Amino acid sequence: MICADTNCWIRFWAGDRYRETELLAAGLQADQVVIAPPVISELLSSPLFPDQHEADLLRLALLPLDTGYWHRAGKTRRLLYQHGLRPKLLDTLIAQLCIDHNVPLLTMDRDFSGFSKHAGLRLA
Repeated sequence: MICADTNCWIRFWAGDRYRETELLAAGLQADQVVIAPPVISELLSSPLFPDQHEADLLRLALLPLDTGYWHRAGKTRRLLYQHGLRPKLLDTLIAQLCIDHNVPLLTMDRDFSGFSKHAGLRLA
């Protein structure tokens, strides 16, 4: 099971060939991809989002927000600040969902490396 970040979806739909887009394609083929609600919001909010992909997103299982999620996300973001990093709130929300469900995040964004190093995020 993997969770793909926004940047992977964008490059996947653009037909770009990277290790990450190949992993996403393989995961979709094997029905092993879940999605974080903040990723759906980020994708759908883009004026460039192609409407034909909305149905693809809605077929995927959502990572649920468990009790205490917001509290844990706040503490995780604070932890990264304490390590001198400047984590974006949306990245924190995505990372926390993956941490909570022990699902690796497939991303091309280096900003998630701090979550991996300090907060237990598994990167695909």
